[in-house]
Amino acid sequence: MKPYQTIDQVAKQTGLTAYTLRYYERIGLLAPVARAAGGQRLYAPTDMAWLEFLLRLRTTHMPIGKMQAFAKLRSAGDSTVVERRRMLECHLQEVQAEVAAMQAAAAALQVKIEHYRALEAKENI
Repeated sequence: MKPYQTIDQVAKQTGLTAYTLRYYERIGLLAPVARAAGGQRLYAPTDMAWLEFLLRLRTTHMPIGKMQAFAKLRSAGDSTVVERRRMLECHLQEVQAEVAAMQAAAAALQVKIEHYRALEAKENI
């Protein structure tokens, strides 16, 4: 991995737009990013690792407000480790409940699909 990446490189790598990356910085999800002499943002490997984690949180449908709260705790340092762990445990329970609901919905769809296949088979006799 390159030691520093520009906003365009990060956007291409993450699938986020440059606007979204600047927005994340503005609302505190990302700490202020280092700048080149000309003012261009330069993302360090640590910025990229944090951004990858934010994207995982986003994939789990964590609301931005909760992501901001987590980022604020993270920036406060090690004294917030317990609170961050608890926050992630709570969110994990929500994610697991959502996964279970989706699995139940998928099973119901499968039953309905099999029902229609059986009806189709009867019509083709």
